[in-house]
Amino acid sequence: MKLSSVPILRERQVFDMAENIGNSTLTYAAAEPDIEAVQNSMREIISNKAVCQILGDEFTEHLKEWDKAITKRRTEPFSLVVLGDFKRGKSTIINAILGKSIAPVNVAPETFTINSISYGETPLAEAVLKNGQRITLTADDLVRERLEKLMRAFPDSLDYIDIRDNAEILKEIRIVDTPGLSDLDCLDKQVQDYLVNADAIIYIASALSPFSESEQVFLASHIRPMSFSKLFVLVNMIDAMNTMEDIEKIISRVSERCEMIMPNAFVYGVSGIDEYRRKIGLNRPDIKGFQEFYENEFLKFEMALKREIILQKDYIRTQRVITMLNLMLNDTAARIHMIYDMIAMDKKKLDDLSIQINSECESLASAIENRRPKILLSVTEMQQQAEQWMYGFFSKLREDIYEARNSGNPEDIEKHFYSYLVDKVGEAYKKCIEIHEKALGEVIVEMGSDLSKKLGISAIADGAAAAAGKDSNYFGSLMLVSQSVIDAAGAGENGSFPSETMSSFKNILKRKRTTNIIDTALENYDDVRNNAVKDLKAAYKKMAENALKQLDSIYQMQVEASRDALAQAKEMTENTNNDAMKLHLGKAVQILDKAADILRKYS
Repeated sequence: MKLSSVPILRERQVFDMAENIGNSTLTYAAAEPDIEAVQNSMREIISNKAVCQILGDEFTEHLKEWDKAITKRRTEPFSLVVLGDFKRGKSTIINAILGKSIAPVNVAPETFTINSISYGETPLAEAVLKNGQRITLTADDLVRERLEKLMRAFPDSLDYIDIRDNAEILKEIRIVDTPGLSDLDCLDKQVQDYLVNADAIIYIASALSPFSESEQVFLASHIRPMSFSKLFVLVNMIDAMNTMEDIEKIISRVSERCEMIMPNAFVYGVSGIDEYRRKIGLNRPDIKGFQEFYENEFLKFEMALKREIILQKDYIRTQRVITMLNLMLNDTAARIHMIYDMIAMDKKKLDDLSIQINSECESLASAIENRRPKILLSVTEMQQQAEQWMYGFFSKLREDIYEARNSGNPEDIEKHFYSYLVDKVGEAYKKCIEIHEKALGEVIVEMGSDLSKKLGISAIADGAAAAAGKDSNYFGSLMLVSQSVIDAAGAGENGSFPSETMSSFKNILKRKRTTNIIDTALENYDDVRNNAVKDLKAAYKKMAENALKQLDSIYQMQVEASRDALAQAKEMTENTNNDAMKLHLGKAVQILDKAADILRKYS
């Protein structure tokens, strides 16, 4: 059996494949025969009762869901799904894109619906119920108060609102407006289904609360594993900012966080409400004088949307379907590798492993506690190193301040010195945090690997990893997503500007009009430095807390995965013929080999 021949694409390869498709003349129609052949191959595995029995009922259902999602992706209109927390202005952004009021706005979270907006010669809105019944709605029905009453009177629960309109852009794509994602633990299954079936994503953040920890975790845990080739992140409500400097800082921060989690994201700062008012001819208040800037920024986004999505929608759809087939194939290959390794073990070894794992699971809290000192020691060492860096930075900064005071144009230096000082200190602070967050993440991943060995499942994990690659759907992707979550969670509070240090700067600024600001900075120099170090200590304390939480999460996932794998292995060893199982798995691998050969031309 050619176990080693089953391909597992790394995440980077999936992105590269997407880029290759986007840059070629490949169309969905040209790839259709290959897509059909690969999907039929996977259906052959799903229809094989013996193979499905070996793979397990839950995994078989997983494959059936993949097959449904791929079929849906091949037959439904190109879907651009709009996501984001509550109160981020998703519907306003959609209405601004369409140039008319179509998506319901100001809808309460408890009544918010999924709105599928597609092309129709005659505008129409229908409530689609779970039982398939359709109820025609008027434009007035799509406001909060009216919609609440109607939903209570419907004969069945609402599935989604089907909105048709003749807006030109809807001839090319369907836009899906989703409920807010404020509670990741209770992410609605409908939203998950639309996410799986999406071709491209627009994620809406707010300039008023830019990229919260939960938003970053959502991107890392729900969006990144789906391997979308196109993702737009819109920072809405930039019209609430008072200065261009504030706008630039917000966009910069969101871009930095996106780079850590989703390096292929396009980030734009926009004002959805200003653009909506402009397009429908309403009054646009321009107290700050930024009206032209808002218009230009939204135009940049729309041009990118046309260039990267609308003009390439056939490429994206082809890539999306092929990516989904690859993920389905990879899932199956990883599962087969793991099962094949497990059935090679005899019953006594499995019993010994089961006892060992159960023992470790019962003392999981103790295992975590034993690693706590290493985490705390690592963070303490990082903190001490950061303090040394900071002291060295401030020593050099003092020299630069004296040099600035004694050279150049005094008035020009006075004008820009405060901003220069704040930016430099902020950059030094953030650099320390970013370097050590990455280092700490590596420590935690190493500990997760050590736990696998301690639980006695390293042979299984190593076997699956060697065959399936680091990003396989079991242990590799677990560590990949965990690492992303660690990065995102650690960046939540520590990425903001140090609060104690900021208070020192405010004291300097208060005296700006009465005293030379450079002299004032030198007088308050020790205070700024000491507060920066104080802020660092607080940040590293928070970093340690986040690391311990993530370590606990990784351990829990590792233990659950190992228990499930060994339970299935024991059941198969006790109730089936290993030689017969190997024969069935060998045939399944042959099917996967042929499917992999077809997909290789697209990688």
